[in-house]
Amino acid sequence: MKSSNASTTATGAAARFIDDLGAGRISVIDLTTPLSADTPTLELPSPFANLIDFSLEEVSAYNEPGPYWKHHNIHTGEHIGTHLDAPIHWATGREGKDVSRIEPARLVGPAAVLDITAEAGDDSDFLVDINHLHAWEAEHGALPHGGWLLIRSGWEHRSGTRQEFLNNDAQGLPHSPGLTGECARWIAEETGLSGIGVETVGIDAGIAAGQQPPFPAHHFLLGNDKYGITSLRNLGKLPPVGAALIVAPLPIVGGTGSPARVFAVLDDPAQ
Repeated sequence: MKSSNASTTATGAAARFIDDLGAGRISVIDLTTPLSADTPTLELPSPFANLIDFSLEEVSAYNEPGPYWKHHNIHTGEHIGTHLDAPIHWATGREGKDVSRIEPARLVGPAAVLDITAEAGDDSDFLVDINHLHAWEAEHGALPHGGWLLIRSGWEHRSGTRQEFLNNDAQGLPHSPGLTGECARWIAEETGLSGIGVETVGIDAGIAAGQQPPFPAHHFLLGNDKYGITSLRNLGKLPPVGAALIVAPLPIVGGTGSPARVFAVLDDPAQ
């Protein structure tokens, strides 16, 4: 029996997706920050301990230790670069899931993009409040169940240097946009979102240590089985609605988070 291409013989949504992808009717946008030793990472003040930055250790390079191959050991913290925060990352989620136990269906879903580039450009400490989300919903519809709220702040354009990205002041305190405590709680308790994604180094604002409760996005979201993605790029290529998000962390057993590759899938506007 002659074999045939499954995408042309099978029916259903998955087959149509494969056909559309192959025909260029669907675009795949990489939202991930390239991971290297130069990737800007979070800096906690003393006396708190910091994760190590990413680095590669050469094991062999087509030489005596490995004549036909090249490979490295990877050295990195869990929460480095574009990464996923799992519930057990935070005290309020300590009885929750590690990154290996997050259901795959929770890592794929519709994306809602909130654009705060103008506000964050004027105020590095700008905080998204519930009224901003209600205004978005009035224009675009309800935030999607099982989806992701992606907050476009323009912060990706600061990724050239660690200082510019972290935006520390003379006292060493960071300044970057985030959520009010009330907004973080509303997302966590009143929406069906799987989580939020941001362009900044963490899902909380730079001033979050002084909010009540401290670090409210971590406190409420991770305590309510919702997740966070950080250091995203290319959110300006996405529409407010209509894209799907694919988040692919490493399934680290016991992991509080993981570097992740994040893609958006959307209809090609040229088609």
